[in-house]
Amino acid sequence: MLKRAFNFYINSSIHVSLAVVSLVAITFQCFQLSLNINLLIFIFLGSITGYNFVKYAGLAKLYYRTLATNLKVIQGFSLIAFLGFIYSCFFQPVSVLIVAGIMGLFTILYAIPVFSKNRNLRALTGVKIYVIAFVWAGVTVLLPVVDKMDFFQMDFFLEFLQRFCFIIALTLPFEIRDLKFDLKQLRTIPQKIGVKKTKLVGLLLILVFVLLEFLKQNSSLAEGLSVLFVGMITSIFLINSGISQKEYYSSFWVEGIPIIWWLILSVLGMLI
Repeated sequence: MLKRAFNFYINSSIHVSLAVVSLVAITFQCFQLSLNINLLIFIFLGSITGYNFVKYAGLAKLYYRTLATNLKVIQGFSLIAFLGFIYSCFFQPVSVLIVAGIMGLFTILYAIPVFSKNRNLRALTGVKIYVIAFVWAGVTVLLPVVDKMDFFQMDFFLEFLQRFCFIIALTLPFEIRDLKFDLKQLRTIPQKIGVKKTKLVGLLLILVFVLLEFLKQNSSLAEGLSVLFVGMITSIFLINSGISQKEYYSSFWVEGIPIIWWLILSVLGMLI
């Protein structure tokens, strides 16, 4: 029963949504902004809705008559999350809704074929990982500050670029895992350059992720140390990733690194 509950936690996108919310909380802390609970709820419910739409919309269309019980439960949960998301929209400023709408549009284009028959953003050659990184960076960096600060500040640009590099590096273990499933025309990074070189690219991105922290004008010691620790943790998971992975290696442990980052930053913030 515990394993079924844990699988529901993973498969219903609660875990990945908590990771998204953790990155949003990190942005609040980095820019010394008060935590906006309404926005965190909005992003959490929106992430569940978006992720489950991307993962299960096609399955529901193909197998709607014979849906497994677990998928039906996830569909019901997703509907509740979607209704909660719609309700939470009424508590957000227009600027947040506009940015969220743009990110939502990318999510829809990622899942639904619009460019040609059976082709969406996910199916476009070599595009998938960059769409994911852009949307994650937009949601976790732009949404928390959209109505609170000047986007032309150097620290904001560095934060966005840093988050973009971090998400790409974090996604590479998934791409390595999916190497035996992905269609060749997707031209993912592991498909193009192989697993070893993919890991080297990921390590380079993690190095950029860490170095960008020290270019910021207002970075604290706690933030710098947390980025260093998270860079090391991500590197370890990337190096040890392979085509054959344990069941929860990427879906729980790798996807949970943003949560670990937020915990590390919170503890360091209290100690330093």
